[in-house]
Amino acid sequence: MITVSETARKKVVELMTDDGFDATSDYVRVGVKSGGCSGLSYDLTFDRNTAAEDKIFEDNGVKIIVDKKSFLYLVGTTLEYSGGLNGKGFVFNNPNAQRTCGCGESFSL
Repeated sequence: MITVSETARKKVVELMTDDGFDATSDYVRVGVKSGGCSGLSYDLTFDRNTAAEDKIFEDNGVKIIVDKKSFLYLVGTTLEYSGGLNGKGFVFNNPNAQRTCGCGESFSL
């Protein structure tokens, strides 16, 4: 399961609307890909379709899909949004990450 903070929910709904997606019926696709300074990086996009092996969740009014491979890395993660002085963006609080980079966009296990 992936949880979504209230600030992240508000930003997701805003960005989905701006990009022509409907937050009540479309999805946030969260994944992991190779790369970044720590070895793995997070990927967040909007999607209207699901694949047969996707895991589907809903938390705080946000529909989330995760591919089967990425799910193993993301179990228990909380999606947050930071708009502070250190920069704006989505933050993944991943309890499985043993090391993260300074920018918070990549991690290793």
